Amino acid sequence: MTTPHSRPVHVIGAGLAGSEAAWHLAQAGVPVVLHEMRPLRPTEAHQTENCAELVCSNSLRSDDAENNAVGLLHEEMRRAGSLILASADAHRLPAGGALAVDRDGFSRAVTERLAGHPLVELSRGEIAGLPPEEWDSVIVATGPLTSPALSEAIRGLTGETALSFFDAIAPIVYRETIDMDKAWLQSRWDRSETGTSGDYINCALEKPEYLAFIDALLTGEKGAFKEWETNTPYFEGCLPIEVMAERGPATLRFGPMKPVGLTNPRASRPPYAVVQLRQDNALGTLFNMVGFQTKLKHAEQVRIFRTIPGLERAEFARLGGLHRNTFINSPKLLDEKLRLKAMPRLRFAGQITGVEGYVESAAIGLLAGRFAAAERLGVGVVTPPATTALGALLRHITVNANSASFQPMNVNFGLFPVLPEPEGLTRGEVREWKAQRKPLMSRRALSDLSGWLSKSAE
Repeated sequence: MTTPHSRPVHVIGAGLAGSEAAWHLAQAGVPVVLHEMRPLRPTEAHQTENCAELVCSNSLRSDDAENNAVGLLHEEMRRAGSLILASADAHRLPAGGALAVDRDGFSRAVTERLAGHPLVELSRGEIAGLPPEEWDSVIVATGPLTSPALSEAIRGLTGETALSFFDAIAPIVYRETIDMDKAWLQSRWDRSETGTSGDYINCALEKPEYLAFIDALLTGEKGAFKEWETNTPYFEGCLPIEVMAERGPATLRFGPMKPVGLTNPRASRPPYAVVQLRQDNALGTLFNMVGFQTKLKHAEQVRIFRTIPGLERAEFARLGGLHRNTFINSPKLLDEKLRLKAMPRLRFAGQITGVEGYVESAAIGLLAGRFAAAERLGVGVVTPPATTALGALLRHITVNANSASFQPMNVNFGLFPVLPEPEGLTRGEVREWKAQRKPLMSRRALSDLSGWLSKSAE
């Protein structure tokens, strides 16, 4: 272990991300003050004062490192020395291919390992406002329930709105699963922002299809709000599509499904309604359904959205949602080392950066901790390759995501650089190759991760 340095790094928030960040700092020989406001200031969701408390599900999702991006992220984090994954493995419960944990045993184990580390000081109390100027290295890992005082301080510093209402998430579709024999590329009134043939993929509905779609929205099963979410109002500029549909059957035709300025090249008459999908990442592998934020249950979303012409076989990288949240516009505000451009002594980690999910939050904490440790020790900060799950997730929130439509995202293979298709294959061989892309991407990721870990250790 490297000789400890006297000046501590301050980590605000002892959730999954903050706990992971503190652990990697301490393991690198850097002293840490880990600030947690609980139990002195409780939240609406937490029940204990333990670090890394799981407030919703006890599942860290799929543990399949070959065929599932989150399973690959598990494996990368294990190889990088993750405290969260080590504790999860130690308190694993039977759950088929998923990594589910005894939530109490898991959070106790994380708390005990941090409290027992000689370089970690656990400080109870709220950080109300921006951290003091004498704290020259800070990781803000306060999660989706960031305190109002700190949220307001971040808003004032960045000039960006830290969302603390119901943030509305639109579904995201894998580009390759959209049927382009039915859909077409075109910008409204042909006003392309990129100079290409069109910035949007368009799916047309005739009147009977549109009316059936509206009926499905109104009758589809919706998810319930948590008790502590019920007093947070909708954001009027980002209403759920089913709420818009309740205002009248024509509402969506004059809103996100308006057909004006669009011409379906495969039809002789103008479309009655149109669903537009907008590119969501720089790689062009993901497209979001514009204006389709929803509280429909996930199975209902898949069933209903696949009735849209062109989306019959759509696969979703993320389904829609609506919940109370606080996150920053990371692609605009953070650099590739997770530092706030307006104040580089502050790093951000976890859900507040716009990642979705337990594992993704811990992963960004892992990176923030490693970056802050390297900086404190005076060695070069090396970011993970974009071909790894860690690197793909980092690049999505800091570089590749569209800052104008940025919303929380789970890790998925659509965030990774595509594998070049081998030349000279028959149609059947292409199908076989495509069926093996996920394992091939996973193998590439773990190979590249080894090189990154070796460089980081130098």
